[in-house]
Formats: sequence, C-alpha cells, structure tokens
Amino acid sequence: MATEAPPRPAAPSPKRLSDGQRPPGIVADRAFRYLALAAGLMVLLILALIAYSTTNEAWPWFKEEGLGIFANNWDPAHDEFGVGALIYGTFLVSAIALVLAVPVSIGIALFVTEIAPPRLRRPIVYVVDLLAAIPSVVYGLWGLIVFAPWIVTYYEKISDSVSSIPVLNSIFGEPSQAGKSFATAGIIVAIMITPIITSIIREVYATCPASLKEAALAMGATRWEMIRGAVFPHSRSGTVAAVMIGLGRAVGETIAIALVVGSSVQLSANILGPGQTLAGIIPLEFGEASGTQRAALIGMGVVLFVATLVIGILARAIVARTDRRLAGEA
Repeated sequence: MATEAPPRPAAPSPKRLSDGQRPPGIVADRAFRYLALAAGLMVLLILALIAYSTTNEAWPWFKEEGLGIFANNWDPAHDEFGVGALIYGTFLVSAIALVLAVPVSIGIALFVTEIAPPRLRRPIVYVVDLLAAIPSVVYGLWGLIVFAPWIVTYYEKISDSVSSIPVLNSIFGEPSQAGKSFATAGIIVAIMITPIITSIIREVYATCPASLKEAALAMGATRWEMIRGAVFPHSRSGTVAAVMIGLGRAVGETIAIALVVGSSVQLSANILGPGQTLAGIIPLEFGEASGTQRAALIGMGVVLFVATLVIGILARAIVARTDRRLAGEA
C-alpha cells in the first residue's frame, strides 16, 4: 500500500511594506546609480576642461593665423606658424606604421588563437603583453642608437634599385645619412602598436563561437577556409576597432618619433628622408618657445585632440555599420 507523501509546508507569503517603508536595497541601488552617473559625467567634464584650457591657451595662434595654420610655412624665426607639413608627417608616419603593424598583428593573433599549441600559446601571449608595457622612450632610444644606423644601408640599396623607376624614385628618394626618416619613425611606431593591436584582435578572435568553427570544419572546410568563413566575419567589427585604437596611438606618439624622425619640417614624398610630426615637435621646441610659437605648440595639441576624437567617431561608425550589416545578413 503506497504511503502518501507528507504535505509540503506552505511558502511564506511576501511581507507587505507598510506606508512610507522603502523596499530593501533601494538606498544602495540609488547610491550606486548616482555614483555611476557621476563617474560618467566626470569623464565628460575632464575632456571639456582639457579642450577649453588648451584651446584658450592656443587661441592667439588660431586668431592670428586663421586657416593659415594648415599652410606649409613653419618658421618661428620669421613668425610663420603653419603646420601643414607637420600634419602631413603625422599621418604619413601613422600610415606606414599601420601598413606594417596590422598584417603582423592579425597573423600573430591567428597563430595564438587557432594554430599554436597551449604550451607555446602562453609564452607568446606573455611576450606580447610585455612588449606593450615597454615605455616609448626605450623604443626611441633603441631606434636612434641601434636601428637607424643599421637600416640606413638598406635604405641606400632600395633607393639605388628604384632610382630609374618613375614615382618609386620619388617615394624612395635620397635617404638620410643618419637613418632618421619618416620610414624609420613608421617602423618604430609599428613595433610599438603591434602588441596593442595584437592583444585586442586576439581577444576578439577568442570570442568566436566554437560551434561556428566546428560547423565549418564538419562541412569539409580547411582550417584557412574555416578562418575566412567563420572567424573573420564574426570578428570584423572588433578588428576595425583594434586598428583604430592603434591609429590613435600612432597619431599621438611623441618621444619615440622625436628621436628618429629627423626634425626637418618639410612636405616631401620621400619616406626615406627626414621629417617631423605634430607630436614630435612639441617636446623639442616647447621649452624655449614663447608668444605665438608657444600658442602654436599648444594648438598642435588641440589639433591632435580633435584628430583623436574624429578617429574614435569614425571607428564607432564603422563598427556600428558592420554590426548592422552582419545583423541584416543573419
């Protein structure tokens, strides 16, 4: 004869709150909400104060030069403060750095996440993270003392080999004797931003669902076909964001570029020749600057600030557009 199970005790009825009594935890919840709001507003306030103070200090330059700030006539001795050549040098060095760093970063990230065995993966990750933590002045000194004198011989060989080829003979013209050039600065910056881009892309690739990879392999795809068909589409927006972060770092790099770029303000297509950038000229001339020249150097910081904001906005727009397109394809 089956015995009946004892009846379960009735669940206690929720305690009703009396009039004026607050739910438990509401005070802490509101405090956390206001604290988070204050932290977010603090970031905006700091950015606004930085923009205001630097623009106020640089206003004499903006007022005196107007659109002439984009001219190619930086000559403080004759009261000429156009920074067109410096803007050109900044983005030329950044472009060289991205061209060199992005393929290497993607290759390292793919090797670490998809190919390397676990016992080899961890040391590579440690080394990449360690390279990202090295101060920029160390890279600059290494580039000045070791890399620039060594690479100048190869610059001369490249220049001689393309001297009879139109266009290329302008891009790879007469190299600097000391090895200080746009190309040297670009290579050093590429070495500096490679660990940053690699770390971000590696984390993005690691978020690709294993089910997508296994499905591609189960259908007979090779490892490369699996990466191209599953990993790349899923990680496209994150890869773009990583490249934009690297670009922002390259645009604002200061000490390393100042040591190896050559300190020659000129608008030249020759990437093997000396040049200068916005961030590189500020520490070299700010100590002895006064008047409009000092305002111009602070104004360069404002230009870099605006350029960084524009790069960030473009990155967000590209990521959002990619996400919308992937959502539509799904």
